[in-house]
Amino acid sequence: MLNCAILIWVRWISIKITGVEVFNLRKKPRVLYWQAVFSLLMFVFMYLPIFVLGFYSFNKSPYGATWQGFTLDWYRQLFGDERILLALKNSLIVAFCAVGISAVLGTLMAVGLGRYHFPGKALYRGISYLPLIIPDIAIAVATLVFLAAVAIPLLGISLSVWTIVAAHVVFCLAYIGLVVSARLTNLDPYLEEAALDLGATPMQAFIKVLLPQLMPGIIAGCLLAFVLSLDDFLIATFTAGSGSNTLPMEIFSRIRTGVKPDVNALSVILIVISATVALIAELIRASSERKSQ
Repeated sequence: MLNCAILIWVRWISIKITGVEVFNLRKKPRVLYWQAVFSLLMFVFMYLPIFVLGFYSFNKSPYGATWQGFTLDWYRQLFGDERILLALKNSLIVAFCAVGISAVLGTLMAVGLGRYHFPGKALYRGISYLPLIIPDIAIAVATLVFLAAVAIPLLGISLSVWTIVAAHVVFCLAYIGLVVSARLTNLDPYLEEAALDLGATPMQAFIKVLLPQLMPGIIAGCLLAFVLSLDDFLIATFTAGSGSNTLPMEIFSRIRTGVKPDVNALSVILIVISATVALIAELIRASSERKSQ
């Protein structure tokens, strides 16, 4: 029974990944082609560490190496830890502010690149999406150099939560712009022209015709950017000031002395939140694509 269940599960995963039925349970129940084996190994490689992390977050032992029983005390302690709550507050402030700013600028950027023609458009498009391929360490160093050379001496700005927000806007803007651009390519441009022919101003056509159609893409892009901002560690480390630790920074500072069950519990909560938000974003994107077809 267990072997049959495993075969069915592997078959289902393989069909979802490759789009074809890689083996037939009726004809060859014991034959696993390389696509199915590769799919299974890929999922094990990706998700087994997460399952182990979640398992040990319920360990009663203060040391993660040995299992001493089931407990929820580590999850309860998290909600009474002032450092954790402060780091969570900082992470939420950074994520919401960066996503809010990027949603406005990214949507306008996507509309401008998709609907208008101007000199240097191809160059501007390439520059706008560079943060998607540039390593985070390069963005972090460039932002820190800019703050140290320009913002801090000229504007008197010190490193704080708001400098993290400014750095996160750089990559959140690119992700939201990319998702909105993908949504914009599936829309009918003649709807805006019809609104203009019926007497609407360009602003009214944008707000009442184009923006409602772009809203699923905007929401999906914002949720994706929110997850990336919430999970960012490298850029936040370079641009944070004293007392501006985010949640990933707090986790990293605690694992220097060893991984404790409270860190496991905090990591599990962060993974669950990120996965939930990413799943909602994907469902919204897929639903909008089906409706557009």
